[in-house]
Parts: sequence; structure tokens; C-alpha cells
Amino acid sequence: MAALVLLRMIVHDHDNLFIAAEAVHALGISVLIYKLTKERTCAGTQSRFLIFEGFLGNMYELEKEDAVPPEVYLNALGLLLRLDVRDALDGSFEDRLKLLAARFTDQANWYLEWHLDILIVWALSKAGETSRAYELFEGLKFSEDQKRHSLISQKRKTKGGGAKLSLRSGSDYGAAQYFVEVRVGTPAERFRVVVDTGSELTWVNCRFRGKGKGREKKRRVFRAEESSSFRQVGCLTQTCKVDLMNLFSLSSCPTPSTPCSYDYRYADGSAAQGVFAKETFTVGLTNGRVARLHGLLIGCSSSFDGDSFQGADGVLGLALSDYSFASKATSLFGGTFSYCLVDHLSHKNVSSYLIFGSTTKTTTTTRTTTLDLNLSPPFYAVNVIGISLGDDMLDIPSQVWDATSGGGTILDSGTSLTLLAEAAYKPVVSGLERYLVGLKRVKLEGVPIEYCFDVTSGFNESKLPQLMFHFEGGARFEPHRRSYLVDTAHGVKCLGFVSAGAPATNVVGNIMQQNYFWEFDVMASTLSFAPSTCL
Repeated sequence: MAALVLLRMIVHDHDNLFIAAEAVHALGISVLIYKLTKERTCAGTQSRFLIFEGFLGNMYELEKEDAVPPEVYLNALGLLLRLDVRDALDGSFEDRLKLLAARFTDQANWYLEWHLDILIVWALSKAGETSRAYELFEGLKFSEDQKRHSLISQKRKTKGGGAKLSLRSGSDYGAAQYFVEVRVGTPAERFRVVVDTGSELTWVNCRFRGKGKGREKKRRVFRAEESSSFRQVGCLTQTCKVDLMNLFSLSSCPTPSTPCSYDYRYADGSAAQGVFAKETFTVGLTNGRVARLHGLLIGCSSSFDGDSFQGADGVLGLALSDYSFASKATSLFGGTFSYCLVDHLSHKNVSSYLIFGSTTKTTTTTRTTTLDLNLSPPFYAVNVIGISLGDDMLDIPSQVWDATSGGGTILDSGTSLTLLAEAAYKPVVSGLERYLVGLKRVKLEGVPIEYCFDVTSGFNESKLPQLMFHFEGGARFEPHRRSYLVDTAHGVKCLGFVSAGAPATNVVGNIMQQNYFWEFDVMASTLSFAPSTCL
């Protein structure tokens, strides 16, 4: 890996970089072969017998309930490779290699450990599965520039198509969230999950090895051991100890067969605990067909708590990181995803879509601004430079919008209200309150909003000035008035803002985003949006 980073610094031409990267990978494989064959203490029949015995032992280990497949596969393939470099891979050994290679045509067994991936490339090639070997080999070469190159290719291939999930308000479930249904495992089971662009981990309510609830009235339960594609992530793996640290992986690892566990924490105090695994997701396509996405990271949550999960079986993490659902889906379906949030009080029979891939929603009212993916990773940051009410630009310090000074702005579909740093919150709510002077202020129990008003006598929303977010580059977002003067209870409307303190990241919540079409192009780093009925 260090060699590839050094190459990236030295080789600037993309094509030459790909060639150099292949050379480094070839060198790595050569070193691996050398290490596997440098000690030849056994010879002839004795060596073949010991290798055969070792192979059968490893295959027996794989059938154990607490087996860790990456370690077992690594040992078994290593033994077969030693035979191959001695020109002794024939007869029953060759048959066993083909049987083992058949397992590796399933992508669920890829990307578990990089050492194993290299051996799988060899095994697939040796068994004649050259197309699958090439596919895995290409996947192992991803650098940031190569990801971009791949996304360009994928975007061309999937133009006009993609994956589509029905999207609904959680109002009927008592939740201030939006839900989609995902199909997880083999055979596929349906789960209702929160659509959350503000978190990375995708997880479902789950039972595994006796942990987790076996049956619940209001929530569906994923029984991991009944899914043939479920692959736990081991606690001793590099994936667990290093790659998943940002997803709150725990260091506890009492035995090699123990799965990698997590205690995932959300900004609102909600939390989920469980174990990491790789699983298969089944998605509907815009052309009416279905596709299976193999080897996606999933959380098998045996316990969770928090108001954010009310009415939900889990969370679909759409923040952009190496292990998020959004990262995998956008890499397969053209580098974009989009959604349109129906009114937050809509019933569950009113739906729109979450789509991965290109759409045909561009209209004369579509606006585009920069999506800064490096500003506040893994969140979707936008460069807001100000807020206006009507024709008046509000007096808000520029530091509020500067991420390098503790400010900045992100879009989050998993947060209902819009959070503003104190220096932006005060001028916004005081500016709007001036237009509500004839209404009685009320306080609602359990509602974190400061400015609520009794409107039983009626109120004409058109009297409110148009609130407007101004983006760097000239684009402007004009939310609907009902998105910032929000129906909160019978006869009560509230200003849909909460102070986030100071300094703080500003968060454009899902109610502010409602009845707008939003397209996140992670390849071009742009955010496009336009008013829409979402129907």
C-alpha cells in the first residue's frame, strides 16, 4: 500500500499510474509466492501428503460454527499455491481447487482481507474463472483517481437507469424521519429503515448467536444465521481493528472467532450496538428488474435506543465513506443518488423514490451548487454564504459558514429540524417573529423548538417573507414557507429552527428539504435541486 501511495506522488499520468500499479501488485504476488515456498523441508510424497492433510483440516474448520472464513480460506489457498509452484497441482488437488474457486465467484467472499483477495485472483484464474478474477483484480487497484475513472465509466454504462427504493414519510409511525424498504440477506427479507445522509453505518434489528430479540410485534428481526450470504467480520481482522474505527468498532476480542462489535453513537444521543458483517442486498432497478449487491457492510444490531428509530427496523447510512451503502451503490450506478421528500405529514400510502443512478428530473427551475465532499467528511457539505428574508440579507458573521472555523453547513435527511449556529439562529428567528406579532406564543412539552404560535384563529402564510439560503457561486435555495413555519400540533405552528450553539455546524434538516428534488453527484461534486411535488 505504501508503494502505491508513493507511486501516486511520483507518477502523474493516469494511464502510466495504472500500469505502475499493476506492476506493484504483480511484485506483491511474487513476494507472497516466495514466502510460501521458501521453506521446502518436505519433499515428494511426504510433502504432498502433509499439504493434503492440511487442506482437509482447513476445510473441516470451515464447517465449524465459530469458523472465521478469511483465515481458513487463506490457509487452504496458501497450501494449494505451494503445490502449484512445485508443478504438483493435479488430480484430486486440482478438483479441490475448482470446488474452492466456485465459492469465490460470489462477491460476498471478496474484500475481506487483501492477502486473501490476491490468492482468490490466483485461484479464479487457475480454475478458468478469468472474468471474475479480472473483476476482483480491478477492484483491488482502486486509488482515489481510479475510483473517479471507474465512476465515469459506470456513469456511461448506467445512463438512464439505476436502483430505485420507495421513500415515505414516517409520520404515521410517529417518527420525524423518512423510510425506505430494503431487502437484506439470502433469501432476501424486507426491513423498514431510516434514510440518513448524516451517518455511515447501515444496520438492521438483528439476532445472531443468541443475542438480540427473537420476535417483536412492531419491528421485523433479521435472523443472521438463516441467511446463507451472511459473513461476520472477525475481530482480529484489519477491517475491524483499523478500517472500522470511525464506525465505533470495539477493541474487545476474546477469541479469534469473535465477531467485530460496535457501539454506534449518533449526535442526538441515539445508539446501536451489535456486530459487523458483510451481506447481500437486493434492489429493484428502474428498468423493472432486480440486482443483488454482494459484500456490503451491515450492522447486525442486537440492541438500540433513541427516538430516531421509532417505527424503524434500522438505518440506511448514506453518508459517503468507504463502507457506506451510498458509496457502494453510487459506484455501481453512475456516481449519483437522488431523492424527493414528500410533505413530512404525508400518510404512508404517499410515496416518492430514493434513486441511485441518473434521472430525467432536470427542469428550468433546477439549481446547482458545489458539493464539497472533503470539507466535513463523511457529510455532504455545501458552501452557504448567507441567509436572506425577503429582500433583506441578514447580518450573520462569515465565520458561521466557514468549516475551518468550526462552522459550515451540511444536508442531513436524518435530522428533522434545521440547526443553526447561534449567530445565525438569532437573526433568522427574530426576523421571522416580527411577522408573527399578532399570534400568541405557546410552549409545547417535549418539543425542542423555542418559537411556537397558536394559529387556531387562522394565519395567512403568504404574509411571511421568503426565506432564502444563498450558496457560493450564485445558486439560491428557497424552501416552501410550510418548511420553516411548521405544523407541529393541532392549531400550533412553530419556526422549524433549533440553536446549535457556537461554534457549530449548521444542518439543513429533512423538513426544510421537503417537496424539493435533490441530486447528489459524488463524481462531479455537485448538488442539484428543484421544487417538486415528489409524486
